[in-house]
Amino acid sequence: MATSPRMTDSVSVSQLHVEQVEDLLKLQKAAQKITSILDLDQLIDKVVTDIARSFGCLEAQIYLHEEERGELVIAGSCGCSVHGKGQRLKVGTEGMVGYVAATGQMRYAPDVRKDQYYIACEASTLSEAAIPLHVDGRLVGVFTASHPELDAFPVEQLRLLEALCGHVAVAVQNAQLFQQERRERERMSREAHEARAIQQALLPKSSPYVPGFAISGLSVPAGAVGGDWYDFIALDDGRWGLVLADVSGKGTAAALLMSATRGMLRSLAETNYGPGEVLTRLNRLLVEDFPHGKYVTMIYGVLDPASRILTFSNAGHLLPLLVVDGQKVQCPNTDRGMPLGLGFGSFSEVEVPLPEGSRLVFYSDGITEAENIKQEEYGRLRLEAHVMQPDACPETVLQDVRSFVNGARLRDDATVIFVKA
Repeated sequence: MATSPRMTDSVSVSQLHVEQVEDLLKLQKAAQKITSILDLDQLIDKVVTDIARSFGCLEAQIYLHEEERGELVIAGSCGCSVHGKGQRLKVGTEGMVGYVAATGQMRYAPDVRKDQYYIACEASTLSEAAIPLHVDGRLVGVFTASHPELDAFPVEQLRLLEALCGHVAVAVQNAQLFQQERRERERMSREAHEARAIQQALLPKSSPYVPGFAISGLSVPAGAVGGDWYDFIALDDGRWGLVLADVSGKGTAAALLMSATRGMLRSLAETNYGPGEVLTRLNRLLVEDFPHGKYVTMIYGVLDPASRILTFSNAGHLLPLLVVDGQKVQCPNTDRGMPLGLGFGSFSEVEVPLPEGSRLVFYSDGITEAENIKQEEYGRLRLEAHVMQPDACPETVLQDVRSFVNGARLRDDATVIFVKA
């Protein structure tokens, strides 16, 4: 039975619809695979390989746009034995790729031998398509596909490639952003690690040898770096300067201010002024140099082992804990001493006798204000109870604080010094 022209036309149209649906499904499947890849090199290699295989291409390449240089550089290539990764073309002046990048329009050469912009690559290439990769009007790169047959890309395939390149452009941009963010995170992590190493190097390497006394300290920053600091400074006649300070704020800014404060204090301590005069002079320098609103709380004391007396000045810091004969004793405080850097003023001194068996503890508010998951603070009373224990030391204090917060993060730097007679 003869087939009518109408029936033949219907079969052709039906077959065309089926092919279009298959192409769209192929496009959807490819787009899903592409957009799920965030590694830029892996993404580009997959795109050029899969497209070359699916469309029977001789070669496929992706050029990425380097806007600051006005160039396109090959980031991925499949099937090309002439141009590899790193090959560059100038936008607007070199090849079909340069032309497409400048105009923003796809260019198809059904016969590359007749195309004025084509740059010879594989000898067997006869047709090539170059398609821009755009996202919101911004040029991301250019995709090219080459074929060993003349006019090898029908209109339907070119449309499919254009649609696919829209997904490729978005995927490439997302992968680039992810790569930039990862590099930035790695850079910040590296810098934080270096800053932490530098800050740790500014802390005492070991406890000082002071006849008749055991002196130790420990500082744990809440982040990579912090604003707490303690130090042991050897002075004349066997005396030792002891300091614990807390710079306002957290992180890198506080660490920088802490480092500057440390240098100034050490320089002033070497002049053998008393603690009150040292803090008065230090405060004058900080008022002139510190940014507005920044300040330092600090206790600076000078221990004379011969007389067993520690003389200290207090610049707005927490009052030390004093234990004598196994009992808590109210430590005397100075009558003058605002935080350093807020305004000009003087600092008074007090003397604390340290008989045998006594202990004096300096600490920062990162210890007493540490909170557990119920938002309860560790507090001074818990610290006093712990300090009364015979084996208490900086390490056991920090261990007790961590046990109290029970998984909660320390929200502030924690620092402590023990002076045991």
